[in-house]
Amino acid sequence: MDFSNPVNTQTWTNGRHTVRCVKVIQETADTRTFCFMSEQPVMFFFKPGQFVTLELEIDGEPIMRSYTISSSPSIPYSFSITVKRLPGGKVSNWLHDNLGVGDVLAVHGPVGNFNIIDHPAEKYLMLSGGVGITPLMSMTRWFFDTNAAVDLHFVHSTRTPHDIIYHRELSHMFSRLPEFTLHIVCEKDDKRGESWAGFRGYLTEPMLELMVPDFMEREIFCCGPTPYMNVVKNILHNRGFDMTHYHEESFGATPASVREDVIELAEQAEVAAEEVDDADLYEVEFASTHKSVRIRPNETLHAAAAKIGLHIPKACGMGICGTCRVGLKSGEVEMDHNGGITEEDIEDGYILSCCSRPKTDVVVDF
Repeated sequence: MDFSNPVNTQTWTNGRHTVRCVKVIQETADTRTFCFMSEQPVMFFFKPGQFVTLELEIDGEPIMRSYTISSSPSIPYSFSITVKRLPGGKVSNWLHDNLGVGDVLAVHGPVGNFNIIDHPAEKYLMLSGGVGITPLMSMTRWFFDTNAAVDLHFVHSTRTPHDIIYHRELSHMFSRLPEFTLHIVCEKDDKRGESWAGFRGYLTEPMLELMVPDFMEREIFCCGPTPYMNVVKNILHNRGFDMTHYHEESFGATPASVREDVIELAEQAEVAAEEVDDADLYEVEFASTHKSVRIRPNETLHAAAAKIGLHIPKACGMGICGTCRVGLKSGEVEMDHNGGITEEDIEDGYILSCCSRPKTDVVVDF
């Protein structure tokens, strides 16, 4: 790779890109960091906290999976993701067992509303549980590398001392900046005999108040397992925290309550479908194939494509990952996304097909 000629260097933009794995780092016994670069020099600029979606093929099946970027854009010629091996985790286990230096794959992104650039503040509190540390590590690396004038408290919860991801790097960064304070909470001692002299057990309100007495005055970023984030939100709600200053990220399984809501909505849609008149249908045309279909106003453009045998790649189905981005050539849609597309992309005429519903007849660039 020739990085000597900046004229040939491109800047990363949201979309599909081919990258090569250039390094694999064993962070803990079950967690690895995978580092990627482009064949042609690319400046991987993104907002710390954003994520990418990997395009993989596992056992002959195409699979998309989103991972937050753990590296910082202050080191722009590469980016990294950190993946924890999970029991029964099809993609995480495959990455650990198969992805190595030299392997090439496609990524989509970067996207995401969970980032520090869009939420500037003088005082931050970062709360992470387990591998949820990855986006917060990207943010902290950015603060450290750019000598940011911020007051930062970082609270990380994990199982044992042996499971602390990035432990040495965290200790190094927080030892050099008096405005940065690190707190680590370990549930229990290590089975290998390594004891823990710091905070023990699970994060509680008294523990948080002891570590960060002014947490009510801070911009809070939280990432971790759903039960962990629920504990954090309960603490904040109990104290009357202004939740407009709370931000969270999670790629976990869909909660049961959400699944029930989806089932209920599907049943309502089925009943409503019987009452829809042809005049209420909108035509969706796909420009590259000249195929078209008429759908109800509450159906998505992604569903429209599937009805006529077109496969628009997607990973999340909730407007998070940005994988299903397509161009809107004409017409109007209502798009209810969750950070998977940038304002710049929307201005350029792009939409996410998984969460866009027609308001008129539309033509899609696909």
